[in-house]
Amino acid sequence: MSAALTVWAGWLCLGGAVLGAVVAVAQLGGARGPRLPWQAGALHGALGASGLAVLALALATPGDAAPAGTDGFRVAAASVLGLALLGGLTILAVRLRRGRYGMGVVGVHASLAIAGLALLAARLFAG
Repeated sequence: MSAALTVWAGWLCLGGAVLGAVVAVAQLGGARGPRLPWQAGALHGALGASGLAVLALALATPGDAAPAGTDGFRVAAASVLGLALLGGLTILAVRLRRGRYGMGVVGVHASLAIAGLALLAARLFAG
């Protein structure tokens, strides 16, 4: 059961990452670029948060032993993805308060999310 939940977490996080890339590219376009509806950002956040929640559930569920050397990958992925979630919530809070945020915050958020997704993928591909 734990392995299946980890796979689901990976798919949810991957969907959130792909949609996040689309949202980031649209934001980089500024006033000239296409304007995405706010629902795109909300869906990005919902997919990422759901992936993290399913990963946390997978961590709490007993499962098969991890392949050698990958014991802590899911815990590390959950930790890094949790930091990415905090970055995303910071972006949301700034957006709701004053409407504009620096792209550096988006870069840190994206870097953390990609690192967490890479850790999760390494654990999944290890077996």
